[in-house]
Amino acid sequence: MTIQVNDAVPAVDVKTVVKDEMADANTGELFASGKTVLFGVPGAFTPTCSQAHLPGFVVHADAIKDKGVDRIVCMSVNDAFVMKAWGEASNASEIVMLADGNADFTEALGIELDAGGFGMGLRCKRFAMIIEDGKATGVFIEGPGEFEVSKAEYVLEQL
Repeated sequence: MTIQVNDAVPAVDVKTVVKDEMADANTGELFASGKTVLFGVPGAFTPTCSQAHLPGFVVHADAIKDKGVDRIVCMSVNDAFVMKAWGEASNASEIVMLADGNADFTEALGIELDAGGFGMGLRCKRFAMIIEDGKATGVFIEGPGEFEVSKAEYVLEQL
């Protein structure tokens, strides 16, 4: 079932890179307190994700944080080292790059995307979410081929 507004964000083990070492992270702990903007993309270094989605959050990071957001998190079904490299290549130093390599978090959120026809396997749908103290207070999931409600500009309007 797809996550809805007022649902608790599921606690799932994911990965990140800290000081060039893979590190464990748990979404339950990461999102337990404070206000977070989480956005997810089908794949690091893919065209829309690299040319528009992540760059929008990089450009608007300060404005988003000025609205009381404690952290901005980008998630994709990629490994932690790919996410780290993509963040560095995109000057995304203000954004936590979260790797859902096995799609466990994606499946727990109910936002799986079968991208097998593109040779990409299971991925997450393009989305954005506002999370406050562990609960989803805004959920914005794109339809196939769309890029409107998960844009940084749209999320900024919702804060």
